[in-house]
Amino acid sequence: MINIAGVISIILFYVLILAVGIWAARKKEEGNDSEEEVMLAGRNIGLFVGIFTMTATWVGGGYINGTAEAIYTRGLVWCQAPFGYALSLVFGGVFFANPMRKQGYVTMLDPLQDCFGERMGGLLFLPALCGEVFWAAGILAALGATLSVIIDMDHRTSVIFSACIAVFYTLFGGLYAVAYTDVIQLFCIFLGLWMCIPFAWNNEHVVPLSSIEADWIGEVKREEYFSYLDYGLLLIFGGIPWQVYFQRVLSSKSAGRAQILSYVAAFGCVLMAIPPVLIGAIAKATAWNETAYKGPYPLTEEETPMILPMVLQYLTPDFVSFFGLGAVSAAVMSSADSSVLSASSMFARNVYKLMFRQKASEMEIIWVMRVAIFVVGVLSTIMALTIPSIYGLWSMCSDLVYVILFPQLLMVVHFKNHCNTYGSLAAYIIAFFVRLSGGEPVLHLEPFIRYPGWDEENKVQLFPFRTMAMLMSLITLVGVSWWTKWVFETGRLAPGYDIFRCVVNIPEDVQRVGEPLEDGEQMSVMASGAMSKMYGAATMVGKDERNGRINPALEPDDDIPPSEVEKLKESIGSGGGIKGNANPGEVQTTL
Repeated sequence: MINIAGVISIILFYVLILAVGIWAARKKEEGNDSEEEVMLAGRNIGLFVGIFTMTATWVGGGYINGTAEAIYTRGLVWCQAPFGYALSLVFGGVFFANPMRKQGYVTMLDPLQDCFGERMGGLLFLPALCGEVFWAAGILAALGATLSVIIDMDHRTSVIFSACIAVFYTLFGGLYAVAYTDVIQLFCIFLGLWMCIPFAWNNEHVVPLSSIEADWIGEVKREEYFSYLDYGLLLIFGGIPWQVYFQRVLSSKSAGRAQILSYVAAFGCVLMAIPPVLIGAIAKATAWNETAYKGPYPLTEEETPMILPMVLQYLTPDFVSFFGLGAVSAAVMSSADSSVLSASSMFARNVYKLMFRQKASEMEIIWVMRVAIFVVGVLSTIMALTIPSIYGLWSMCSDLVYVILFPQLLMVVHFKNHCNTYGSLAAYIIAFFVRLSGGEPVLHLEPFIRYPGWDEENKVQLFPFRTMAMLMSLITLVGVSWWTKWVFETGRLAPGYDIFRCVVNIPEDVQRVGEPLEDGEQMSVMASGAMSKMYGAATMVGKDERNGRINPALEPDDDIPPSEVEKLKESIGSGGGIKGNANPGEVQTTL
């Protein structure tokens, strides 16, 4: 029988989240449906809301349910995700937040498309999409497990219903709705779970955590050291190249503020992991066969993803468990919407607009994004209904992102002069097949290479093949890029063979993206006939201009008469203003 009081508590929390989402959607500037307004909230997210939404990017239903599951199954030392993702926020703030925000990008894929071209950027969208879909699926699966235990609601019904509500307010509110519901989410998790812990801890069926029976710390065996390190690096560096993270970085008012958000959110991630860690430890110390629980004991793989809702249901009073359930539900919805919005934003801008419809209007892009929100929501729901382990789904999110996207994003942000499209494609293929070769138990994919240290009994790879795939991808990217540049620039291959047109066969109307202008620096461009001669007869249109940003890398020709250059210098003042008797109509000053 469905628990009526539980259903009422869920409905109240859903109404709260939906109301906040609709209210936040009204903060969007009326009549302004530009990309920046919908995808990045007009780059106007304040510090308080920014900290909460950055923290809530990681702290969702999958985070709290998956953490409790990991504590129960393998112990605290194997619960790496909370600490790994917290460190990923720190490294993201140190190495990526500042340069990405200064360049004024709209999505994480913008620098990749600037460097490797639109089509290669579209290919790199696929692992980013998989990551966001798996992440949202893990969150929805966590909610389905919670509702099925506490109020006896059908698992499929709860997942589908929750996904529909999250998609609904994301469709119309954009990042405003997502960010403000994140604030409610964190308050609900913090209060709801901490309210449940004292009741569960003092339950008569729970033995003291310090006793031998409650081995909730766990251990890392000697043969598992490399595998442990592999997962740790995956979570740290695989937690950086996510659109959900960069969407908040790029929506900040300044680059410095984006870094502050990253550092504070890292602390928030560790803080918010404490309640589910304690709940997992309490579950480990519980004699479940002595409680009202009637399922198999010891718990099987089908029951362990439901550890957190089981603690709420069987170890706390009803009114407390309903409050905790509402917290989990609120967390799930306002985290799922982040992933759905991120994936749809990348598709609308980096795939639809830049690859197929460069002249598409702002309104057309917004409608494409809304359709994509619906499609991504459906894909996430299907994944949530077909994959059992929440923690497995949650950690698997980072695999493709880690081995494929991280090396490429690292290079284009810090070493873009040392990579090109040939290296990017080769690195993509190498990383994909090396990762695939190790197999994936969550997807029932058998390994076709058994690396050193293969555990025959448990069918597990103990070799750090994920990190090996990432390093091979990075080396391939640099090596192939250097080799192709060498063979073309030394004339060993004719320019006609440069089929990606990125080394020597570059189109005349494309200029490489230069370094961003320093704060306060101005670039003055004359629109007169003399300036046309300076830059050649053809209008140079760079990737930055096509993407809505200014390209500061235009270089003048060397054959301009010195006298003409002197006249130009006299016409332009030191600050980029108009000096002397120059005709204002001939001078265009661009900040």
